[in-house]
Amino acid sequence: MVVRPTSNEALAQRIQDMEARLRTHPADAAAAVLMADALLRLGRATADGRPANRAATVLSSALKEMPGYYDALRMLGAIYLSQHRFREALEVARRARDQQPDDAWNYGVIGDALIELGEYDQAFATFDTMVAMRPSATAYARVAYARELRGDLDGAVDAMHLAEQATAAEDSEARAWYAAQLGELYIRKGRLADAEREYRRSLFLYSDYPHAMVGAGMVKAARGDRQGALAIYLEQLKRTPTLDLAGRIGDLYAQQGASTESERYYTLAEELAGPDMTQTEANLAVFLADHDRRLSDAVKIAERVAAGRRDIFTEDALACTYYKVGRLRDAMQASERALRTGTRDVRILSHAAAIRAAIVAHKSTLRH
Repeated sequence: MVVRPTSNEALAQRIQDMEARLRTHPADAAAAVLMADALLRLGRATADGRPANRAATVLSSALKEMPGYYDALRMLGAIYLSQHRFREALEVARRARDQQPDDAWNYGVIGDALIELGEYDQAFATFDTMVAMRPSATAYARVAYARELRGDLDGAVDAMHLAEQATAAEDSEARAWYAAQLGELYIRKGRLADAEREYRRSLFLYSDYPHAMVGAGMVKAARGDRQGALAIYLEQLKRTPTLDLAGRIGDLYAQQGASTESERYYTLAEELAGPDMTQTEANLAVFLADHDRRLSDAVKIAERVAAGRRDIFTEDALACTYYKVGRLRDAMQASERALRTGTRDVRILSHAAAIRAAIVAHKSTLRH
């Protein structure tokens, strides 16, 4: 198997080369697949959704020219995942699996889609099938995420180390990704020195890797270095403006008592999330609820997302938005669903604790 370099320069060069090939030979489906893969990697390395959208267009064109071209079909499932088109990703990946049942790749895409839709038992079984078929970096990474969802952080770290070790030296983007994922796991475990080491490794492998840059800021914030964290977040916001980054910046300003600046970045966070009707994840709903902003809208957004997927993070969004508007029974039911995998996610656990405390206080009030 040929491993192509995935540095920023190598990805940009591959995209340019494949564009040239497609201009000369529009029906060159192999070039379309190579270009789509590079675009997908570039999108992950820049936290930018536009390359994935372009990749979807390229692959769709290739499949029109060659409807039965398997490599384009299997890649399209991964592209749909990156666009949060989870049901379409599941459908395409199942078609690809039926065409090539011995290709472990398809089981990874199927499992990823099932995870996002909240079908955890099916997803975990699919990942087990993937690992049994072909142990690989991508398979180990999925095992790591499955363990994390179940609350087994030690097991998740072990599996993510295997993913990092199984990755070819030339694949610097994937190595940076796995290092950043290890950093996040170490933060969850409270091992800040280990997290800092992995984020530095990630940035050494791929300069300005956004997941590692945000992680480095998280380490500083956890150590009480608000100014250091703020400097990293503000610089990264120039490169990859996201709701998460703007919200983190607003929180740091709020902690310093700078209400005008915090409000400025909270407003920016909402703007960066896009229109309420376009939300495919519950991040905006949770942000609004956690900051007591537009609570009725937060409920509507969470319910709209939950109509299409019932993963634990969407259930948590329902729980915290219901809690904030006083719908405690609904909040408790959603919270129980959010906890169903055994997750140790700090935000989910904190929302669950607040809901339980509110219910206890409400019952006490009724007794008196």
